[in-house]
Amino acid sequence: MNRLKGKVALVTGGASGIGLATARLFLEEGAKVAIADISGQNGRKAVRNLKESGFSPFFIRADVSKESDVKKMVKAVVDRYRRLDILFNNAGIFIDGRVHDISESEWDRIIDVNLKGVFLCSKHAIIQMRKQGGGVIVNSSSCSAILADYADSAYCASKAGVSGLTRGTAVDYARENIRVNAVLFGEIETPMTRDEAKRQGMSYKDFCKYVASHYPTERLGTVEEAAKVVLFLASDDSSLLTGALLSADNGITAAALHEEY
Repeated sequence: MNRLKGKVALVTGGASGIGLATARLFLEEGAKVAIADISGQNGRKAVRNLKESGFSPFFIRADVSKESDVKKMVKAVVDRYRRLDILFNNAGIFIDGRVHDISESEWDRIIDVNLKGVFLCSKHAIIQMRKQGGGVIVNSSSCSAILADYADSAYCASKAGVSGLTRGTAVDYARENIRVNAVLFGEIETPMTRDEAKRQGMSYKDFCKYVASHYPTERLGTVEEAAKVVLFLASDDSSLLTGALLSADNGITAAALHEEY
């Protein structure tokens, strides 16, 4: 449908999972796409696979928790395409553990990537968006911003922070034609889910089945489904939305059934 024709998009954490699926969908919808990721190997592989499908993305290696990397990342996009219309703040990590188990360095790392990274990327994208007269930011949050998961305190805190930052940023720049929204995802089948299964000592299939049993729909989301939600918020289809926290979680927050798993 070319809903993003002529737009330039930057996807952080774009080498796998929701980020990669979103980058592909953005390209299918006519956008020029830059993929950023901390993993150079995964990023180059993602771009190579997309090029084999007939697309022309480019890759930027960046650690979103470092301002110097973020500045270079945004500059690379603007140098190449002369503008930046869409930022999808998707980069994130997961570290489990109860408060007394989490080390200070683990706490710092998860806050640095999941929250500070959103702040830094938004900051430097907004500087460009203000120059060009507007833009759209979509932040990847989680239903963990609302519902507390067992042994996930640091992750919950980081995602709650993303939700608050989303609303604050939306208010700050609403009059400058910059929309900022967040998606509160439930469990999506991603590499992070596979890592979770390993930590729990379960097969991926059994883990997904067990987690899905806590959801009203009794299933997990796919990365392709998640990407469609991001596309909605990135496109003019959501022109009335800014400061919105959109739950895309198979009903888990509505049912409040989240349990220890």
